[in-house]
Amino acid sequence: MMASKSLAALLAFGALAAAPAQAGPVNKSLYSVNQPVVQRADYVLDVEARDGLPQPERARLRAWFGSLGLGYGDRVAVDEAYPSPARADVARVAAEFGLLLSDSAPITAGEVQPGLARIIVSRSFASVPGCPHWSGADKNNAMSPGYGCATYSNLAAMIADPTDLVLGQAGSGTSDGKTGAKAIKVYRDTAPSGSKGLSAPSTGGK
Repeated sequence: MMASKSLAALLAFGALAAAPAQAGPVNKSLYSVNQPVVQRADYVLDVEARDGLPQPERARLRAWFGSLGLGYGDRVAVDEAYPSPARADVARVAAEFGLLLSDSAPITAGEVQPGLARIIVSRSFASVPGCPHWSGADKNNAMSPGYGCATYSNLAAMIADPTDLVLGQAGSGTSDGKTGAKAIKVYRDTAPSGSKGLSAPSTGGK
């Protein structure tokens, strides 16, 4: 009798362990609770910069940028104890990678010593935590726990600058009507496909 009770309790525990847990809050709206989260990482390099960047330090900085794979979406800033020509030298190296210097530098640990310049590369990452959810359909007349995972995971993976998900891009306030009309003109002037008829490709057989 004791053995049968123990076996029944073991089977019940196994059924509970195998049952998929309901992940995340119950969502009874039409919105997705699965949203991209943006995180930032700062990479720091201190270089000698008493009278600008010496040639060896420029080569070191260039190699560091290359090792980071510096590119669009990254932000480069310079933090100095005292103003020096180093900022212009760093700007020239960053321009080789297609980037401009940021106007302000993020706060980093420790102080920048006199005679040194701190180069900071800020890189943002976007992801959707907890996705995908494979816990099955919700029985509370609510959205599936995985609703929005595919859409927002793809968005987070494809966006060039993840900070655009937080602040977006500021407009210039001006526009050129001629530039905007070019696409419309091309669309109107291009003949529709198939306007000259369709021809079957020759197979070369008899």
